[in-house]
Amino acid sequence: MEYIIEMRNISKAFPGIKANDDITLQLRKGEIHALLGENGAGKSTLMSVLFGMYKPDSGVVLKNGGPVQIHGPNDATKLGIGMVHQHFMLVHNFTALENIILGVETTDKGILKMDKAREQVVELSKKYGLAIDPDAKISDITVGFQQRVEILKMLYRNNEILIFDEPTAVLTPQEIDELMRIMKGLAAEGKSILFITHKLSEIMACADRCTVLRKGRCVGTADVSATNKEELSEMMVGRKVSLEVQKAYKASGNVLLEVKNLSVKNKATGKNVVNNVSFEVREGEIVCVAGIDGNGQSELVHALCGLVPIDTGVLTFLGRDITQEDIRRRGEAGVAHIPEDRHKHGLVLDYNLAYNIILQKYYTPQFMKRGFLKFDAIYRYADRLISEYDIRSGRGARTLARSMSGGNQQKAIVAREIDRGPKLLIAVQPTRGLDVGAIEYIHKQLIAERDKGRGVLLVSLELDEVLNVADRILVIFEGRIVADLNPKDVGPQELGLYMSGSA
Repeated sequence: MEYIIEMRNISKAFPGIKANDDITLQLRKGEIHALLGENGAGKSTLMSVLFGMYKPDSGVVLKNGGPVQIHGPNDATKLGIGMVHQHFMLVHNFTALENIILGVETTDKGILKMDKAREQVVELSKKYGLAIDPDAKISDITVGFQQRVEILKMLYRNNEILIFDEPTAVLTPQEIDELMRIMKGLAAEGKSILFITHKLSEIMACADRCTVLRKGRCVGTADVSATNKEELSEMMVGRKVSLEVQKAYKASGNVLLEVKNLSVKNKATGKNVVNNVSFEVREGEIVCVAGIDGNGQSELVHALCGLVPIDTGVLTFLGRDITQEDIRRRGEAGVAHIPEDRHKHGLVLDYNLAYNIILQKYYTPQFMKRGFLKFDAIYRYADRLISEYDIRSGRGARTLARSMSGGNQQKAIVAREIDRGPKLLIAVQPTRGLDVGAIEYIHKQLIAERDKGRGVLLVSLELDEVLNVADRILVIFEGRIVADLNPKDVGPQELGLYMSGSA
């Protein structure tokens, strides 16, 4: 059988780690082919080889049966290969249209000709159901719309092989359904899609075949119609994984955090993005704030952690008013924060793993003496957390945070925050971009925190996570808490209606 793309015996190593070890992957024309694997299994590295961002140490790439040389993304584009990266590659102060044509601009005597490009982009967006505003700045549009811009960028270049790296990690349930529809439409048009994901439900919903990687090696390729989630998760992790969250009933204790009439204004518009919100979190309970992205949950969390000032309202933690206290004081009082954006608020990407793990405690006697860091203590502590939380990195505690896979970056943040022994853990999208094994592990950690009598405030878009992990659900819509629900009394459809403001 002839394949549109064949990657034969690809190997690629980095210092201390063999990311791809003799992998063969075959893509048929017009199919959606999923690439599944744990964090750090080598999925993104393999796709970066195909897109020309890395040169393989050995192996060959064939297109339509003939070997091809791909020395960089421009070569890949000439061969009709396009890629949407997990962290979008867009210029934030350019418009959508400027981003789409960047690098393949039409000019006349050195002057940009935008009219024809605009016509083409509008036509493509109508044809594939990818509605965008060509003149909107990237910095002003939602993540879902940014993704549409990335897809249009590939279509504008006439790419016939489309690589999606974790395309749903930052999308709402509604946007995910929309993306699945778009991908099926592209495949029906004859485009061939390689789709990196951790989410088994998405593979079952839209992929034709699935290749599974584990620790840099290919475990096998399965026809999706002839397999199930349990088999795929076992291939991926190498053991049986519980896809259900196990948790016993626990009575909640005293009030830890009380939020009264909290409002936060948007600096640019002067409007309230968090609007007169009141709730409490008790010892030994997981309270989940559920909502579609952009309904004020980010600003609410930033206000609770001290990242943005509060306009009106009072925050009481363990009976003490912390409304005006800074981030460090709140941290020392017992508030920990797993942030939504691991690159912006979670890590210093050019620090190594050990330094990132002690960011909250570097100034304590455990790690500092007379103003000097105690390096032996720092690396011993980092090694312990790396082992306990199974953080995979090429050079252990000395690995640069930037070079780690997204899921392992996330595990490092979770380890740092939970190991501080907080009284209140604020966890925002803690399992975003993680594989089933890591999700199972983090859910267990959250429930263990609850069972120790600590409070957990979980912010999530994942309906399954909300319904399985929470003891109580607060639904946020347009900056207000519109419902306080018991997860036992509500299903995914009803919760989705509350989140979209329809219920």
